[in-house]
Amino acid sequence: MTDLSSASTARAQLSELAAVAASDDPGPRLGVFEALPEPPNARPAAVLILFGVLDGLPADHDAQASAVSSDLDVLLLARADTLRAHPGQVAFPGGRVDPEDDDAVAAALREAVEETGLDPSGVEVLGPLAALPLEFSRHLVTPVLAWWRHPSPVRVVDTAESADVFRVPVADLLDPAHRGVTVLRRGGEVFRGPGFMVRTPSGEHIVWGFTGLILDALFDRLGWTEPWDRDRVLPLPLP
Repeated sequence: MTDLSSASTARAQLSELAAVAASDDPGPRLGVFEALPEPPNARPAAVLILFGVLDGLPADHDAQASAVSSDLDVLLLARADTLRAHPGQVAFPGGRVDPEDDDAVAAALREAVEETGLDPSGVEVLGPLAALPLEFSRHLVTPVLAWWRHPSPVRVVDTAESADVFRVPVADLLDPAHRGVTVLRRGGEVFRGPGFMVRTPSGEHIVWGFTGLILDALFDRLGWTEPWDRDRVLPLPLP
């Protein structure tokens, strides 16, 4: 059974965060992104961070944050292994802002429809956050917070773009047993970042990279994070 008081609190906290971002004093970017410079000639992009309380598989973990009920979840997808950019990685629905899009919010919703088949009329947009630099692909990505007011079925719409679409219980993401760091070695450099293990009907995924950084920073900002082992290394499923 949904804890309506907790669900309401989660939505209220997300809405407040979006309202602060829209104010005259929006504060810093999320987490580590505050210190990152914008890549030159960055292209605008947007992702939809869609929370809701419809979940056929409620969380196994009882979150410490009272706002996080067992059936509070967030929409994610696994990118196709054949894609040139970030193949196989778990991501939020999203993509580049096209010329025909009115703004980043419109782009995030359009991409979510194209990638997951959701009904946008059931999505309540709470508001965009400050754009985040993604240096590897030279994008400036606007996270758009949203609440699933009237949930609709989601699925893989185009197998050339996505391998899986799923809703993950937030409490399970917060579970210290599902958290760790990922280590990527590229070009003589070592990149460490937060990672999350998630289990779906189709198998296990590691959420890492840009999406992992956003989730980690968002949970910190909302006060939902639980202490976790920052020395635990999660193996990367690199293609």
